[in-house]
Amino acid sequence: MRTANTTLRYGTVAMTLHWLIAAAVITNLSIGLYMADLPNKDPGKFELISLHKSIGLSVLALSVLRVVWRLINPVPPPPPGLAPWIRFSGQAMHFIFYFLIVAVPLAGWLMVSVASQGHPTSVFGLFDWPSVPVLSDMTRHAGHPYHETFETIHVWLAWAFIGLVPLHVIAAFYHQFIRHDGVLARMLPRIRVRGKA
Repeated sequence: MRTANTTLRYGTVAMTLHWLIAAAVITNLSIGLYMADLPNKDPGKFELISLHKSIGLSVLALSVLRVVWRLINPVPPPPPGLAPWIRFSGQAMHFIFYFLIVAVPLAGWLMVSVASQGHPTSVFGLFDWPSVPVLSDMTRHAGHPYHETFETIHVWLAWAFIGLVPLHVIAAFYHQFIRHDGVLARMLPRIRVRGKA
C-alpha cells in the first residue's frame, strides 16, 4: 500500500488518521453520554473527565493533521455513475465531518481553558496541554458566560456527531453492499479495489 492517496484508494496516512479519529470520537461520545448522568460526587467522574479531555485533545491534534494532509493530498474521486444528489450528499457529509472533528474538541479546549485558571491539562499523564492564555487569565466570574457558551457549542456539535455517525456508516454499507462500487473498500487496508491506480 502507498503512503499517499491514489485515484483508486486512500493511502496509509489518510486511512490511519481516519480510523484513529473514528475510534477516538466514538469512544469520547460514549464517555460524554455516560458522564452526563453521573452525580458530581461520583468518585470515578474526575477520572472520566480527565480521560475525556485527553482523548478530545488527541482528536484535535490528529484532526488538524488530517485536514492538512487532505489539503496537500487529493482524495480519490467519487465512483462513476452516482446520482448528483448522492454525490452532493457525500461531499457535504465529508465537509461536515471535517468541520466537526476540529470544532467539537476545539470548543471543549476553549471551555476547559476558561475554567483552568492558568493550569494546563494533562494528556494521559504524559504531557501538559496549555490553556488558551486570554481565556485562562479570566476570573471565574468573568469567564462564566464564555464557559457556558463554549459548553453549549461543544454539546450541540457533539449531538450533531451522534446523529451523523450512523448515517455515515449506513452510507458506507450502501456503497459496499448495494452499489458494489468499492467506496468502503478503498478506506480499508488489504482490501483490493478494482481498477488502475
